[in-house]
Amino acid sequence: MKATDIGNPDYFHKVVDCQWACPSHTPVPEYIRLIAAGRYGDAYLVNWKSNVFPGILGRTCDRPCEPACRRSRVEDADAREPVAICRLKRVAADQKEDIRARLPQPAAQRNGKRVACVGAGPASLTVARDLAPLGYEVVVLDGEQRAGGMIRSQIPKFRLPEEVIDEEVGYVLDLGVEFRGGQYVSSLRALLAEGWDAVFVGCGAPRGRDLELPGRREAAAHIHVGIDWLASVSFGHVTRVGKRVIVLGGGNTAMDCCRSAKRLGGEDVKVIVRSGFEEMKASPWEKEDAMHEGIPILNFLVPKAFLHEGGKLTGMTFEKVQAVYDANGRRSLIPTGEPDQAFACDEVLVAVGQENAFPWIERDLGIEFDRWGMPKLDPKTLQSTLPRVFFGGDAALGPKNIIWAVAHGHDAAISIDRHCHGEDVAVRPPPGVNLVSQKMGIHEWSYDNEIALDRRYRVPWRDVNVALKSIKVEVELGFDAKTAFREAQRCLNCDVQTVFSAKLCIECDACVDICPMDCITFTHGGEEQDLRSRLRAPAANLAQALYLADGLKTGRVMVKDEDVCLHCGLCAERCPTGAWDMQKFALDVTHAGPGCRDRRAPVRKVA
Repeated sequence: MKATDIGNPDYFHKVVDCQWACPSHTPVPEYIRLIAAGRYGDAYLVNWKSNVFPGILGRTCDRPCEPACRRSRVEDADAREPVAICRLKRVAADQKEDIRARLPQPAAQRNGKRVACVGAGPASLTVARDLAPLGYEVVVLDGEQRAGGMIRSQIPKFRLPEEVIDEEVGYVLDLGVEFRGGQYVSSLRALLAEGWDAVFVGCGAPRGRDLELPGRREAAAHIHVGIDWLASVSFGHVTRVGKRVIVLGGGNTAMDCCRSAKRLGGEDVKVIVRSGFEEMKASPWEKEDAMHEGIPILNFLVPKAFLHEGGKLTGMTFEKVQAVYDANGRRSLIPTGEPDQAFACDEVLVAVGQENAFPWIERDLGIEFDRWGMPKLDPKTLQSTLPRVFFGGDAALGPKNIIWAVAHGHDAAISIDRHCHGEDVAVRPPPGVNLVSQKMGIHEWSYDNEIALDRRYRVPWRDVNVALKSIKVEVELGFDAKTAFREAQRCLNCDVQTVFSAKLCIECDACVDICPMDCITFTHGGEEQDLRSRLRAPAANLAQALYLADGLKTGRVMVKDEDVCLHCGLCAERCPTGAWDMQKFALDVTHAGPGCRDRRAPVRKVA
């Protein structure tokens, strides 16, 4: 096994599990430390650079960072809960001072390039945020009167207040972006004829899947597609619902539907899902929130028919199934043979998935589509087969979530910037790497390296009886400053790396003796599989690379299991020669601009 190249941008990036898992690579430990220091505005701006919508995502993100959190694998089994990364992001947004003077200003002069963004959701707004300060004339077009896309239309206000959307969408539009609300794009051909240098399609996945079952047409007045119904609720077109409501589907949209129905007068609201509870696509906390509000979730029931009398919906019938797995782990839902189950209802909300619809894109323009009706794109550049047309968000690779839409927006902005300057969009300049020692004395660091043993703190909720009385009263209250500090202290500072210098090492094994995780081993070299088995604590996680350093005087190598290291710094404190150092890793992610066009090789700085 060769020595580790810690100058490779991906090496230490992957050690920062939360940042690696975040599609927009938000430097999570950095902003959590700033929150602990009470520097909320700074923490907000660290977020804003990466994910654009800290206040929105601090309430609604799917949190891919949290399952990756190191605390989930280094603590005792009964205490394994990640840091509340998402809700700490909200703290930065809620507690910050006025940061508008610190945001980029509109470009002093235009660069002569014009970009149209179709749809005013998170992907388009991210493209606009990245390109407008560079001098691009960016115009965002949307059929609705206010910008925000699905953030505004499909997320209930009891989860995401209107004023938070207005604030963070406003930060983008204030960069000199022109928003044309109420202007639905019905023809891409006509849009292209206006002479745009590039067009970005970020219109989302606007069509919810329906269920064509017996009785669907007869009882149509009382059966609604979930995302359309949520939009109608959001814009005030729907203000009440029947007393008995069935929500079909197991995703986050279904959870939003059932909780909204409960607030609009639904007394008997239930979610019915064809899969098992654990296989539901809804985030675990979304399911918990629904059940906390008294909404039952019934599993392994496949809808068979809508029941009706004289055009009025009266109920639904379901077939009971069970999950059966074959030798390859593939699941099949097999009828149990039990009698069909019937449930009475006044309304049904169908939330069984979303799909893309591009009726406004003519098929003879040069944009190729696959057999599922999705545009054929380069997954890195998001460029279509018509070079000046790019896609992002749900419109690009199918429905995902807000943070993925933001990541697509950043990537597409780089591609558009390079395209408009006549450069190869496939060339993606690598990020820069910065490593800075945290040493402030022989045994003192510029960060708090004490490992907090606290369990995860719970975000306070408004009393459920109060929350259910209004569709607009926010349920979660957010951490106060004191609790936010305590939760922030649970972060293990995974971006502060243990960096080893073999030429300073005297192989005294002091670091080995003091390591609380037994993750440092001095041994003879060999193949990786053999090395992993010879470590003091065998490194079983093959997805996380080992840190190997050679050049020791005895010919041995130092091997460290990055997977379970606590970044506590005890090895560096104990080392008598300074062979170990704690160095803060910073990833300089490439965004649109001169840097994305000029960089050709990674940059490593060590101070």
